[in-house]
Amino acid sequence: MNVIEKPKFEPRFLLPKYWLTWLGAGFLYLISWLPYRWQLALGRTVGRLFYRFVPKRAAIARRNLELCFPDKSAESIEALVKTNMENTGIAFFETGMAWWWPNWRIRRKLHVHGAEHIHAPLQQGQGVLMLLFHFLSLELHARMHGFVQPAVGLYRPHNNAVMEFLQTRGRNRSNKYMIPRTDVRSMLQALNQGDIAGYLPDQDYGRKRTVFAPFFAVAEASTTTGTLLFAGNANCAVVPTTCLRRADGSGYDIHFYPQFDNFPTGDDVADVTRVNKMVEFAINQAPEQYMWVHRRFKTRPNLDDPDLYR
Repeated sequence: MNVIEKPKFEPRFLLPKYWLTWLGAGFLYLISWLPYRWQLALGRTVGRLFYRFVPKRAAIARRNLELCFPDKSAESIEALVKTNMENTGIAFFETGMAWWWPNWRIRRKLHVHGAEHIHAPLQQGQGVLMLLFHFLSLELHARMHGFVQPAVGLYRPHNNAVMEFLQTRGRNRSNKYMIPRTDVRSMLQALNQGDIAGYLPDQDYGRKRTVFAPFFAVAEASTTTGTLLFAGNANCAVVPTTCLRRADGSGYDIHFYPQFDNFPTGDDVADVTRVNKMVEFAINQAPEQYMWVHRRFKTRPNLDDPDLYR
């Protein structure tokens, strides 16, 4: 199995080209020790600046919301974009919490619902393909999940060596190990060994291993069939989960939902539509906390179809 080992510090990390990275990481580390509500307030402030000075990302979020919710007024969409940018700012500080908070501080913010949905298949000797979605608190979700049941994650290495060092150590703090996201064999092996393995099926990954299926009001959205590949070739249950920040600042709710029954069926479009419906349900719980800045509909059914972001 191709497992990403916990990285060790290397002298080259002290080269001048990494000084700004260390400065930014050091700032985030110090901020992480501030009271939680202060960090939320700082995050909202950063998000408002993000909304004002990074209009390209706000425009992508706006367009995604327009496509998904055509019945919403322009005013409602804009209010949601602004709130979403505030939550994007909060996510920056949640990364510091996920990587550096001590266990006791994490546990105080964790509220778990439906853990029996992952424990039951594990007790029967099955693995769990855990469907995660791109909510902005994803880094904290991964850290918190380790307190419920340590899991395996798919991972894309960072181009910056110091960020790779910090990111890998941070993400491994309460879970088992990570494997490269393109290593299908290792993922299947982990599931067949009875592990929990996280998988994110809710972004546009292009044309490879995808079909076009409905997603909100978009009739044909490029949707990965990776979920079907893993579920159909491993001894595993498919269990969706979400992690959402409480509006009152008292912590995070992790929900585990009932496993998919009779999945996959062999009808790829029907199966990924079922996954998309679960993503829609999750988003509707807190649309302002979802990562709308990704161009979810960039891949069109036909090569000559118009670009939805122009």
